[in-house]
Amino acid sequence: MPKVTVVEIQGCMASSAAITHDVMATANRISSPAKRALPFNVTTVRCGPRRSTGKLCGADLVIVPGLGTASADELDAKLKSPACRRLCEMLVEAFESGAMLAAPCASTFLLADTGLLAGRRATTTWWLAPLFRCRYPEVELATDQIVVADWPIATAGAAMAQMDLMLAIVSRFAGPSLAKACANYLLLDERHSQVPFMAIAYLANQDSRIAKAEKWVRDNIARDFTMDELAQAVALAPRTFARRVAGTCGLSPIQFVQRIRIETARYLLETTRLSVEEVARQVGYAEPSTLRRLIRRDTMQSPAHFRRAA
Repeated sequence: MPKVTVVEIQGCMASSAAITHDVMATANRISSPAKRALPFNVTTVRCGPRRSTGKLCGADLVIVPGLGTASADELDAKLKSPACRRLCEMLVEAFESGAMLAAPCASTFLLADTGLLAGRRATTTWWLAPLFRCRYPEVELATDQIVVADWPIATAGAAMAQMDLMLAIVSRFAGPSLAKACANYLLLDERHSQVPFMAIAYLANQDSRIAKAEKWVRDNIARDFTMDELAQAVALAPRTFARRVAGTCGLSPIQFVQRIRIETARYLLETTRLSVEEVARQVGYAEPSTLRRLIRRDTMQSPAHFRRAA
């Protein structure tokens, strides 16, 4: 039976901690009637300003639920707090003793602060991705992924990605069939990407030139244009523009434009009765098949799915 320690830092996201415990309790509950050994032995360690209520040594897996920060400044202050600095030391010690580590959302910054993510693949909440890239350039960040299980360390995206992370943990420690049973029991849908949930305007607004580019794309969305033309519109050299789009949004210029077009197309599909052909024309695609392919790639759904939601 794997020994799992859940570390709850004071002020952590309550839903993230609750999901952590609920999924493991569900896995144990499902296993119990079948008279199988319970898959998880769970303990909780709480970290506050002055002390921690337990140790991490001896754990097979340490899970750190989301930190519960609402801004980059708040996150920076929390990471500098005595509790987080002490926890970083505890995580390194646990990892060196053989424990695996898992964290979602802003807690991925805590793992990165330990240095243990250097050279590894990881993900984090999409809206903090630009800050993560700036702070930890040595980490291969896959922002589009909801979960990156690069064991012995696993990371997850925004707050509710804790559900996806926990299913990945159940699959890793107790098998895919039990993870599927937990998902069915808790009515959890299978998700693979944060892309459909990213607000491109939010990311773009962190750089005035990229925000201007986002507005320019929306103003010219129905026509064909080159990436050089877009860069020129915001008075940047193409390479400089590409670098700043990547730094701000984690995208290439073409992906940046595609994301805006797909976001606009989804809005039109959800709020109007325009045909897919007309929606494609209005967002700059001469061939409806191109729009269909891009929507399916980014959302795993057809345009008809969003039409039904209207």
